[in-house]
Amino acid sequence: MSVTQQYLLDTHRARQLGEPGPPAPGRHDWRAIRALRDHRRFRAVVAGRPARGSSREVLGRWLRGRRRAGC
Repeated sequence: MSVTQQYLLDTHRARQLGEPGPPAPGRHDWRAIRALRDHRRFRAVVAGRPARGSSREVLGRWLRGRRRAGC
């Protein structure tokens, strides 16, 4: 069963029972991704590691440091 089919089935059941319908699929994806990122940063701080930005930012800092050292 696809996500869309499941959503339609849940919506139909909610209407039959007089309950509020479920959120549309994909509506809270970015919120979930941000929550996961925040949780990973929190776990890093609790483990005693510095909480840094995204992997791309870390790679950029690392590459800039290597360019300066090589000059």
